Amino acid sequence: MATFLYRIGRAAFRRRRLVLLLWVAVLVAVGVGAASASKPAAKPFSIPGIEAQKAIDLLDERSPDAAGGGATARIVFRAPDGQRIDAPQNRAGVEKTMGALQGTPEVAGMSDPFSAATVSQNGSTAYATVDYTVGSDLLKDSTRDVLEGAVQQGKAAGLTVEVGGDALQAESSVGNGEIIGVAIAAVVLAITFGAMIAAGLPLLTAILGVGVGIAGITALAGVFDLSESTSTLAMMIGLAVGIDYALFIVSRYRSELRLGREPEEAAGRAVGTAGSAVVFAGLTVVIALSGLAVVNIPMLTEMGLAAASTVVIAVLVALTFVPALLGFAGKRIFGRKDRKRAARHAEAGTRPAADKPNMGSRWARFVLRHPVAVLLTTVVGLGAIAVPAASMNLGLPDDGAKPTSTTQRQAYDILAENFGPGFNGPLLLVVDTAKTSNPDAAVQAVRHEVETLKGRGVASVGEAVQNRAGHLATFQVTPSTGPSDTKTETLVHDIRSVVERADSDTGARTLVGGTPALNIDFSQKLNDALLPYLALVVGLAFLLLIAVFRSILVPLKAALGFLLSVTAALGAVVMVFQWGWLNGLFGVEQTGPIMSMMPIFLVGVVFGLAMDYEVFLVTGMREAFVHGAKPREAVVDGFRHGARVVTAAAIIMIAVFAGFIGATDSMIKMIGFGLAAAVFLDAFVVRMALVPAVLALLGKSAWWLPKWLDRILPNVDVEGDSLRKHIAAGHGATAEPRRPSADDDRDREPAGV
Repeated sequence: MATFLYRIGRAAFRRRRLVLLLWVAVLVAVGVGAASASKPAAKPFSIPGIEAQKAIDLLDERSPDAAGGGATARIVFRAPDGQRIDAPQNRAGVEKTMGALQGTPEVAGMSDPFSAATVSQNGSTAYATVDYTVGSDLLKDSTRDVLEGAVQQGKAAGLTVEVGGDALQAESSVGNGEIIGVAIAAVVLAITFGAMIAAGLPLLTAILGVGVGIAGITALAGVFDLSESTSTLAMMIGLAVGIDYALFIVSRYRSELRLGREPEEAAGRAVGTAGSAVVFAGLTVVIALSGLAVVNIPMLTEMGLAAASTVVIAVLVALTFVPALLGFAGKRIFGRKDRKRAARHAEAGTRPAADKPNMGSRWARFVLRHPVAVLLTTVVGLGAIAVPAASMNLGLPDDGAKPTSTTQRQAYDILAENFGPGFNGPLLLVVDTAKTSNPDAAVQAVRHEVETLKGRGVASVGEAVQNRAGHLATFQVTPSTGPSDTKTETLVHDIRSVVERADSDTGARTLVGGTPALNIDFSQKLNDALLPYLALVVGLAFLLLIAVFRSILVPLKAALGFLLSVTAALGAVVMVFQWGWLNGLFGVEQTGPIMSMMPIFLVGVVFGLAMDYEVFLVTGMREAFVHGAKPREAVVDGFRHGARVVTAAAIIMIAVFAGFIGATDSMIKMIGFGLAAAVFLDAFVVRMALVPAVLALLGKSAWWLPKWLDRILPNVDVEGDSLRKHIAAGHGATAEPRRPSADDDRDREPAGV
């Protein structure tokens, strides 16, 4: 592979104008396709296989009017202190508010709080429900304006008026994560390379890759019915790996130029060696993201596959577009001072003075002197941070998790205070009586069983409502605890247990749905899928890394190190978002359950990035070992050449992800914090400390591979041995020089890294 990539690098360098035009043409083509593509049809969030989803599907089939599907607004009215909401002046304010909504085109129906008896027992609070004909994502701005105007009329009458539901979507400021990340990336790259061209090239190629990927996803969204959220993960990951991969190749190109090679030859060798690592790092990311399909949740599958396609584009850009841009840059990839200094040495026929060992090699030597202490400190420290993950409570955020400044949160709190905490999350029981001889008796049997749980989690049981055909009935059950309370989860399981007895006697089929049940089932489905997903992703990547590093223990160490870092990251998330530690520092206003998708999402995203760092760092060690270095010297060599790349890439990624911590939405804030923490722990603790400590203790056995396995594995030649032989045979542009040492590889020794 190294020889093949070497040829690609040189060809792209020579035909740089053609390569540039081809990529511009691709960008224009997908851009035109995206601009002319039809918008994907709105589709509900679906979770196949869980009971709560089956309840929704059954309602859609038998009683579509009851199933709804449109946006809802729950308008909450509270009278001034000491007054009743049904007092004449307050009642007039409620009626004025509801009257302002009359005639709104997208309103399907609304209730009157006084005729519907939705007034609290103390008489201070009432609520009205407004149903819309379309979902919240399709609701017109003018319709929302009418709703907000009606609310203002109620407030003008002296009432406290707040709106829950999804009709008024909370404005979520997600910050400027990508912009902040790109800005910090520019600074980090400028410091790393000391030249604006070298710093700008990875940013330019990453933006091209993300642009092609996102435009392609948009162009195909209507064809494949992709959701609007599909491109979110693709943009985040595409930007991350795009910078990483270009950074690695540009760094190697500069190193080759330092050895006196001509620019074309340097580009070919950079793509042939560093490009091999990019290909296999990209494959691990693609495996991790594509593996999300095993969870069998359409939204996650779409996001994973879309992000994986963006990674593939990033790899192609790195292998072709980067060497083409290097052709335009030539030796200007160095700063002006470096070029002048090189010219002076060339005129004098001398070599640059030897530089001191860089920080990467100094750190590696420190770890090699104290491997046991470093290993124990790392494992114990990460283990301590990971302990809270054992008490992780999974769920989905509701209005109770929104900032207290939002109207949704204030409506939630008023309803919980006046109607009970379970009022914000009622359960919906759907009774299929199509196969029963006495439908009414079957429904009453189910209600009777549920009523036995009053005082044990059930606050109230509503009356049953039959559909027109008489073969389906529904009724609400209000828990005595809040939607995200663990006691509500216990109640859902208790209800399913008792209704099973009734169904066995009558032949009916009862499904427990509603938002709390949907969240509980969703969390359980993701929890059940986590281990199979881990086994698939880690297993496939393990096999891939065996072929890359020709070792059993190195891939095993990489996988175990990742599991340690991701578990520690989950522990940190629990500390902040569930336990409330340092919540003020990160702007967490309300603690609660951890988002159900967080563990599997964190595994999928961070695994790919962690294996990137592993490949970038250990490839240099493998290359040094294969070419004669002793095991401990190989570790130092790998850090001398790769620590700077991993450090720069990790800082950039942490900056991108940390930018989302400033979001007002708790879910986005949690994702940003979790990803930033995971990258920090994996890059700077596991890869920088645990990896060299383990390799120091293993010595030569780290690179052991059974002979029978070595014979059957494909030779991917990530260390570029075949490339060296190819060039030595006279097929390259220049002869093979001596192996670079710490003294003459100045480019890999920037100050501070």
